[in-house]
Formats: sequence, structure tokens, C-alpha cells
Amino acid sequence: MTAAASPPEVLRAPLVVEFPFTRSLGPVQSAFLTGLREGVVLGVRTSDGKVMVPPTEYDPVTAEEIRDLVEVAATGTVTTWAWNGEPRPQQPLATPFAWVLVRLDGADTAILHALDAPGPDAVTTGMRVRVRWAERRTGAITDIACFEPDAGPSDGEPTTPRHDAAPHDGLFADAVTGIVAEARLDYTYSPGRAQTAYIAALSERRTVGERCPSCHKVYVPPRGACPTCGVATTDRVEVGPAGTVTTYCIVNIKAAHTANLDIEVPYVYAHIALDGADLALHGRIGGIPYDRVRMGLRVEPVWTDSGGYPDHYRPTGEPDADYDAYKELI
Repeated sequence: MTAAASPPEVLRAPLVVEFPFTRSLGPVQSAFLTGLREGVVLGVRTSDGKVMVPPTEYDPVTAEEIRDLVEVAATGTVTTWAWNGEPRPQQPLATPFAWVLVRLDGADTAILHALDAPGPDAVTTGMRVRVRWAERRTGAITDIACFEPDAGPSDGEPTTPRHDAAPHDGLFADAVTGIVAEARLDYTYSPGRAQTAYIAALSERRTVGERCPSCHKVYVPPRGACPTCGVATTDRVEVGPAGTVTTYCIVNIKAAHTANLDIEVPYVYAHIALDGADLALHGRIGGIPYDRVRMGLRVEPVWTDSGGYPDHYRPTGEPDADYDAYKELI
């Protein structure tokens, strides 16, 4: 009897997908965010007389531009809610809180934000709340730190607002005209059997793909199944290390907020078909002026000193590959 082989270690790693971008603001959004900085909540009146908070720049019924700004109260009524017992990083509060939709007095729509409450038993639909302003305000939705219970006499009476919306010219000194929108997703990634083997081989400076038992194509990186035939791939094949540039682009915009892409522009990013592979992978081309990179260029990996992956690919000095040898991989 032979001992059963130990299952491979399950790999896990935290990953962050992040795309911060800068956007300009129109007159309505500019007034809304600047107003928050000044402790004023503004809405906009639509063609049918309703007040929308947060304001939009176009009427949801007629699609016409609207700029009739009004000031609403910093108090309101919870219309619905959900308890968040495990706050995530970057959320409004570090302790458990409720996500609430609040219809501010004078408004006809509700705004989504956090409610600081001791527990779910302390939150009810219809409860009165008020804005808790941030200590330092910059002209962003986070200028509302959260909502907090308002010990007013009208709890449970959400139908009658306490405040009539008053016209506002939307003019403030030093108006906010643009914002940086932080689009970010944090998650834990666990590769499957095929990619675990691929990553393990990279740590040994080898590139390993998998062959489809039906069409016999070799896929790099492997995904555990043939995308054409839909059958499992288990036959591992070492490819490369050299390969051929099948197509490429010249990058002229420097990546921002990305430490591992701190590369001077312009540079070339290419599809590279490694010898023996039937699928091209991505890689940066170095060791050659960007304007001399071409389709058919033969390249080889330059491995990082500490990480188990190619930092970039450089020319091998071989003659260029014939177009017919890689045309199916473009």
C-alpha cells in the first residue's frame, strides 16, 4: 500500500482592483458638494415640483436640464434601513452601523448614508435623524460623517416634513469644480489547480501550460479547461522560454497610483506567443527602443530578482519569425 499524495497547498492572496479617476462637476453637482462643505444641503426642483436630494442635473421625467436649486433641512426621516454588523475598510463608520435611506425635510427623495446607532433594535423605519457633520469638510459626500438619531417629537410620522425647501442661488466662494472618484474593489483571490501549478512553475523560472486532450492546443496561462472544447486540461506542457511578438501597443500615459507599474513612458506592451503555446500572453517589451518593436520580433523573458515572474521581455537577436508562423495567434 502506498501513501496518498498530499493535496497541493491552496494559494490565496489579497487583490485590489483600483481605478481612481478625476471628473469635473457641472453647476448643480458643484453647488451640492460646495454646500456640504459649508454645512448646507441643497436639492433641485424638477418639472413636476418635486425636490430631489441628492440633486441631478437632468429631469428624470422630461430629461431636460434643471438648475432650480433649493435648500432642505439637515434633519429627516428614515424610510428604510439595513444593519451592517461588520463594517469594511473605507466605510463611513468603523463600528457596526445601519445603512439608511433618509428623506430630508423638504425633499421628496431619499439619500443613502450611514446611521450611527447602538444596535439594530435602536433603528426603525420612520425614526427621526439629523446630519452629523464631519469635523473637517472638503466638499465631498463624506462631509456628512453620518446620520444620528434626532430626539424630536415626531418619531414614527414620516409623512409630514418639518421644513419647506427654500430657493438657493447655489453660489459659494471657492466652489468645488472637480472630484477624484475612488473606484476600488478589495477581495481575496484563490487560483485553481491549473493556475496554482502555473504560479509554482514561475517561481522556478519556468512557464507551464496545459494541453487540451481533444484539440491538442496548449493554453498559457492555463485555466483548467479548454475554452474551445469545454473539456478539462490536465496534461502539463512547458513552453518557451522564448516567443514571438504577435501584436503590440505603445503606452504613452503613465500609470498613476500603481507602484508596480512605475515605468517611464513611452513603452511597449505586447501579445507574446511563447514557443509551443497556442495562446499569446501579455508582456512588456524592454531592451529595445519602443519605435523598433515590431510584429514577429523574437523575445525572451528577463526574470525579476525577487519575484517569480518575468519583469519584461527583450529581443533574442534571432531573425524575425515568419508571419505565417504566428498569424493564427494574433
